[in-house]
Amino acid sequence: MAKGLYHYLKQNWRKPDNEEVKSRMIKWRASEAVVKVDKPLRLDRARALGYKAKKGFVVVRVRLLRGGRKRSRHTHGRKSRKQHVRKILKMNYQWVAEARVGKKFTNLEVLNSYFIGKDGKHYFFEVILVDPEMPEIKTDRTTKWIVSSKHRARVERGLTSAGKKSRGLRSKSRDMKVRPSLRSWNRRGK
Repeated sequence: MAKGLYHYLKQNWRKPDNEEVKSRMIKWRASEAVVKVDKPLRLDRARALGYKAKKGFVVVRVRLLRGGRKRSRHTHGRKSRKQHVRKILKMNYQWVAEARVGKKFTNLEVLNSYFIGKDGKHYFFEVILVDPEMPEIKTDRTTKWIVSSKHRARVERGLTSAGKKSRGLRSKSRDMKVRPSLRSWNRRGK
């Protein structure tokens, strides 16, 4: 049976050409942390997440530093209360990337995002943004839901896919830990 274009694009991303990846990463490291791009690098993934090649859709590449995100150690005096360096950020990298893009492009809504690479120092993501004021978005039956005021600031409230995953709302079985807790979930029906 003949395979489609997206099948081969997906296969290409599973086993990428190392030389091409290295040259791409070198360019990305030299560029800004948040860069608007003309079209998505992983077209198959972008289309699966809701991207369309029409007015109102914007794709942005984000660079994040890797490593533990902890509070810096207190250096003045010996107050032990101030010397905690536990992990303070309970967001995954993808959600952080979406939040940074959401702050930079305040007139656009974050639709979704996907991973495009990592090196020893950085993670790279592409974030799909939608302009809710565009008439092309308002009239399209698959994207007009984002125009509603209840979908404003989705990324800050953790309502994107990465945000929900980080908050523990993606569990399929009832046995796994779910937020809100199972007790409060059962109380909602009463």
